[in-house]
Amino acid sequence: MNFLKQAIKFFEYIPKENYEFSIDPTSNNIPDEPEDSKTIFPSLSVNLDYIKTKYNTLINSDIVIREFKIPIRNIDYSAFILFVDGMVDNDSINDFILEPLLLKNSISMKPKESTTTAISKGISVKRVKKFNLEDFIFDSLIPQNSIQKEDKFSDLISKVNSGFCALFIDTISTCFCIETRDIKGRSISQPLNETVIHGAHEGFIENIRTNTGLIRKIINNENLIIEQTHVGKISKTAVAICYMQNITNDSLVSEVKYRINNLSIDYITSSRTIRTIYWRL
Repeated sequence: MNFLKQAIKFFEYIPKENYEFSIDPTSNNIPDEPEDSKTIFPSLSVNLDYIKTKYNTLINSDIVIREFKIPIRNIDYSAFILFVDGMVDNDSINDFILEPLLLKNSISMKPKESTTTAISKGISVKRVKKFNLEDFIFDSLIPQNSIQKEDKFSDLISKVNSGFCALFIDTISTCFCIETRDIKGRSISQPLNETVIHGAHEGFIENIRTNTGLIRKIINNENLIIEQTHVGKISKTAVAICYMQNITNDSLVSEVKYRINNLSIDYITSSRTIRTIYWRL
């Protein structure tokens, strides 16, 4: 009987009444993420391993990496695309990225040599321009109107997180960022908190580009300037600063941009957050 009591006492857990710990309200428990200034490597396998580690692809279920081969001049170049599922238009990726790159036996896949002819003292000399894979893919193989070249991981990761599709190709130390955004959101409807009898019955939604488009539609003037920046150490929320260039005081615009860019905050849920911060200052 004593042995049973000793065993129960040994395995029994009695919670403490008082725990000694404290939280500093002035400290930020979330460490600042250092700026990643690494450049893209010419080796595709190194880039692939880096992206898999950066995005934790073994855990993240919405990060998509598609590996494939690009046949150019009888050489199969290894490549892969990176995008976030749920933020892109899959049809655009299939029709304007994968199909042009994977299509074999196509005329566009057999680039012609660029030659220049020079005549000197009656002798015709032909000079063959060296084939550039990066320029050929950028100019001929991606039929998309919005495409940018990036050579730093920090820049391309920022674009991928906002709905771009990143294309990596072996032997090229540059990434092609193609805009394929298709982020779902509310449709434009009448604002609920501001009833207007005379005027437009269209209210802003959560998509900033839709909102700036509404402003452009109403103010049809080339002097309307829309500058975009990002606020929030974690959320990196897109914020647009809109003003009329020929009317607004330049000093006032500079002051607004200075205050917005120097906000020390982790995330922004709405415009009310920025307004509340300045009310407290």
